[in-house]
Amino acid sequence: MSRSDHVGVVGTGIYLPKQKMTAAEIASKTRGVWTEEAVIEKLGIREIHVAGEEDGTQEMAVKAAKDALDKTGIDPLSIDVILDIGEEWKEYPLTTSALYVQGEIGAKNAWGIDIQNRCSTGVSAFKIAKDMMVADDDIGTIMIVGGYRNGDFVDFTDKHMSMMYNLSAGAGAIILKKNYGKNALLGSHIIADGTLSRTAGVEIGGTKHPITADNVDEAYKSLRLMDPTRMKERLNEVSVDNWFTCIDKALEKSSLRREDIDYLAILHIKRSGHLGMLDALGLTPEQTIYLEDVGHIGQIDQILSLHRALEQGKVQDGSVVCLIAAGIGYVWGASIIEWGNIR
Repeated sequence: MSRSDHVGVVGTGIYLPKQKMTAAEIASKTRGVWTEEAVIEKLGIREIHVAGEEDGTQEMAVKAAKDALDKTGIDPLSIDVILDIGEEWKEYPLTTSALYVQGEIGAKNAWGIDIQNRCSTGVSAFKIAKDMMVADDDIGTIMIVGGYRNGDFVDFTDKHMSMMYNLSAGAGAIILKKNYGKNALLGSHIIADGTLSRTAGVEIGGTKHPITADNVDEAYKSLRLMDPTRMKERLNEVSVDNWFTCIDKALEKSSLRREDIDYLAILHIKRSGHLGMLDALGLTPEQTIYLEDVGHIGQIDQILSLHRALEQGKVQDGSVVCLIAAGIGYVWGASIIEWGNIR
């Protein structure tokens, strides 16, 4: 698919709950294991967003979708498909989030489906959406949207869970249009390692370990590293290489190189990892946004980073944007967007 026959980004929308938790509050919840200074400097968290009573996963997605529609002026009747990347932790199990969004925003001509790849779902959805639009002449406009509040399950007294103390709440949406004329979504690349598929997750609440009267309180704080030693050892072996393979392959598919990257839309990770990634790619802190005042909203991070970069002028016409993600399971991904008019 050439740039002249392309899929373009029309715009984005974001919703963030008003309630927040500060680094000091996070430190307090660890019962002294982590200090406020360490939470800020090592984990890179100044504050995270906490879902309110009405901030269900699906409801937040609707708010982000409406924000995207307001900002882009897109008619919801023109949307052909809604890909919902929201999490499985939602208002009602076994309901389809994409269809809830469809009904609430009046996109009655669209069909929808929920997809899941944990915190890499956003990047995975970029690839899926582009491939769908290339393959099907009937699909001209796709909305990718979703909400996230997995932080509800975090037990801050679990020492193995420090990598997830940053889990925040919110939602994002991005609208793609075939042959839009600008902001081309180019190459994507994804790598998975299924040997890690059950090393992390919510341990209690499924068919394997159902919720009972005896474990109900524990169940709702049972997002865990179920095999922390094996998970960390394996990630130390493969994670960095897999990430850079995804970046390089996505760039290669886009006929670009690392030195062409102008902005990195990166998920929130610990501060040293963030700075290490920038250094390895030859980028400066001004060429990204460190989400330390938001935390990690799972698969929404890349949409949020792009959204803020556009607001702050860090992404302009001609900018090459590299969006990267990783999710437990384990999966790594990268996508490339070339902002501005199609060349």
